[in-house]
Amino acid sequence: MKGNLLKRFRQIAVLEGISYLLLLFIAMPLKYMADIPEAVKYTGWVHGILFVLYAVMLIQVWQEYKWKFGKAALVFIASLLPFAPFYVDRKLKSEG
Repeated sequence: MKGNLLKRFRQIAVLEGISYLLLLFIAMPLKYMADIPEAVKYTGWVHGILFVLYAVMLIQVWQEYKWKFGKAALVFIASLLPFAPFYVDRKLKSEG
């Protein structure tokens, strides 16, 4: 069960990272350069759900694996940086 939680968190981290990149590098330019605001609306909605899921699962993983606050904080901050969730995935894969 413990390994499945970490695996699911890693999957959500990757999906959240992809949705963030899509939002920043595809949806935002479409909105501002091609006047297609729907791209941000829908991509942002999906990214928002994945971000909340990332945060909820981070709390679960933090508690289950008894991570120190600093590690959990860094993993959370990684969700705010465009390519960092992929780095988190790789690091957690090597730990697990």
